Amino acid sequence: MLNNKSILITGGTGSFGKAFTKYVLENYDPRKIIIYSRDEFKQFNMQNEFREHASKMRFFIGDVRDRNRLRRAFEGVDYVIHAAALKQVPACEYNPAEAIKTNIHGAQNVIDAALDMGVKKVVALSTDKAVNPVNLYGGTKLVSDKLFIAANAYAGTKDICFAIVRYGNVAGSRGSVIPLFQEIVEKGGTELPITDFRMTRFWISLREGVELVIKALEEARGGETFISKIPSFKVTDLAEALLPGCKMKEVGIRAGEKLHEVMVTVEDSANTYEYDRHFIVYPQMVWSESRRAVPTGKKVPDGFYYSSGNNTQWLGVEDIRRLLGTVPR
Repeated sequence: MLNNKSILITGGTGSFGKAFTKYVLENYDPRKIIIYSRDEFKQFNMQNEFREHASKMRFFIGDVRDRNRLRRAFEGVDYVIHAAALKQVPACEYNPAEAIKTNIHGAQNVIDAALDMGVKKVVALSTDKAVNPVNLYGGTKLVSDKLFIAANAYAGTKDICFAIVRYGNVAGSRGSVIPLFQEIVEKGGTELPITDFRMTRFWISLREGVELVIKALEEARGGETFISKIPSFKVTDLAEALLPGCKMKEVGIRAGEKLHEVMVTVEDSANTYEYDRHFIVYPQMVWSESRRAVPTGKKVPDGFYYSSGNNTQWLGVEDIRRLLGTVPR
């Protein structure tokens, strides 16, 4: 599917962008991969990391806020993966206008450039925080999701579709709890802070996130939201896995933080279908019969609710300890 295709990744110097690039180069023969991002130093480092594939790599300095630059970068592109966003919850709370410019206006700019420049498919990365949002980051990503789904209404006769992939914090990523706990342990700490002893999270690896995006590129017809079926863990079990017998101090839930990560709401259940390794929330609207996505999975029951707190798959302490060995540092 990706052989001889041109793929552009916004925010491509991030952990997802590098993992996606590596996966595509190992499994396909793309015509080129374009990394579109703002940070020239990260681009320099990524160029060095992928220097053996230099003939297939292109690097564009640019911001998703800049519609004209996006149009130039999208010329001749087949597939776009939209990963660029302001993602740190406190930063978005303190700089709301900047979060709106990047996460909402930037999303619309990506949509407009894709429609205008002949892109075939756009997959936008979402987050559990966009589901019933309680912070500004989640609010902006909810709007972004809605924009990408509605963008299918503007395709007209163009051969293009827009879809979404949703998952929570990747294990070991910046902002997740694992690096925080690891730093405390490495400094000799014997007590780990737990915001709430009831807290749970999903466990997803970078590779699993990449594979879900590949699936969306292969299967999306327009407007679907793809969600991985992944295990949950208790944050207290994570602490025990990292520092057996440690003391745990409940420090209180932070502003904008949830007890559990939510991926599918009760309201979404009417349009959600279950597959072997993932769920798909199908769009409520159908913009064209030729683009209608026909579910082949099992319809979930009305009232279905998928969160890290009510999951049927759970990791125990030993499972977590084993998986920690696979998390990049």
